[in-house]
Amino acid sequence: MIERLQAHYGFTRTPFGRDLAPGMLHRHAAHAEAIARITWCVAEHALGVITGEVGVGKTVAVRAAIAALDLARHTIIYLGNPTVGTLGIHHHIVISLGGKPQRGIAALTAQATDLLAVEQAERGRTPVLIIDEAHLLDHSQLESVRMLTNHDMDRTCPFACLLVGQPTLRRMVKLGVLAALDQRIAVRCHMNGMTAEETATYLRHHLQLAGRSDPLFSDDAITLIHQTSRGKPRTVNNIAIQSLVATFAEGKAIVDENATRTAINEVIATE
Repeated sequence: MIERLQAHYGFTRTPFGRDLAPGMLHRHAAHAEAIARITWCVAEHALGVITGEVGVGKTVAVRAAIAALDLARHTIIYLGNPTVGTLGIHHHIVISLGGKPQRGIAALTAQATDLLAVEQAERGRTPVLIIDEAHLLDHSQLESVRMLTNHDMDRTCPFACLLVGQPTLRRMVKLGVLAALDQRIAVRCHMNGMTAEETATYLRHHLQLAGRSDPLFSDDAITLIHQTSRGKPRTVNNIAIQSLVATFAEGKAIVDENATRTAINEVIATE
């Protein structure tokens, strides 16, 4: 099916995939701003909060920013599932830094703190702790992250930390019980969806990557894709690829509004 679809449209690769190199990503405004703020956060060894709705491209922006770092001078610690509890977070940090986790929360916390400091002071590499889906963290976990940033009598921090999650994360850190954490946040970035113009250029960009520089989606189809997706890249991808499939099934060459409506019904039914 994929081969027939590519042959029908003259694609050199399947468009709207997730396996793009960072340099191939479409840098719309929200994406570019997030990368800039993440880069600054890492350079300053700061605590940052990146939020946005599902599918808006938070993790993609983080991946692009991290890809631009000198990995000889940075150690990336990525935690994609924060539901492991406070103990699990510290355990993951220790393992990522090459340590053998000690037993007991107190000993493990001290070990994680020490290893983060050693990575910076002795190995010359800045640890970058990235906690994805951070809206799933509970208060004790968020407080444990804050405690990790306490270093050198609160004058410096040996690592950078990024909390990446859905909009509820912004409200969580504003709670009174997390005031100390809220005050430490140096970078806040909320990612919105693309504008109508950015959605259109996003579609053209991905089609060009697949080998098509001529118009393939009608203006009505592009408008409908934007309105339905609200400019969220992941939803744009899903609708666009299903629109191509619907158009191929009808034996047409251009994706029109009818094909897009068929695709939207398919995407909505499966989401």
